[in-house]
Amino acid sequence: MRSQALIRPAWTPATIALMVLGFIVYWPLGLAVLAYILWGDRLEAFRTDVSRSTDRVVGAFRRSGANLPFGADRTGNVAFDDWREKELARLEAERARLNDAAAEFASYARELRRAKDQEEFDRFMAARRHGDIETAEPAR
Repeated sequence: MRSQALIRPAWTPATIALMVLGFIVYWPLGLAVLAYILWGDRLEAFRTDVSRSTDRVVGAFRRSGANLPFGADRTGNVAFDDWREKELARLEAERARLNDAAAEFASYARELRRAKDQEEFDRFMAARRHGDIETAEPAR
């Protein structure tokens, strides 16, 4: 059983008006309506093919017994599940430690840049007081 679209993919006054209005409002919208007019009759077959392909992939994934990482269900082996939870907690603690180290390094680098900027500013101000702005060497 095929469903009827409110606007069929053909060159009707309604689709042309929608296309023109789409180009006026936002050009990708007009382009989408134009594509619908040109290739909309193939949309049902495309939808069927995509659905069939994705169902096949998802079915194979489920049959393989693969689970999504970090959100996996319990396996039923209590010892393994406990070990896995401990390892995931250890990895999470390690990730937090690495994130803290990265934030600490970013703060250190920011402070170094600030100190360098302060040194350059002090040198500029000293040269300005003595009237030697042109001869002041920039730090490299």
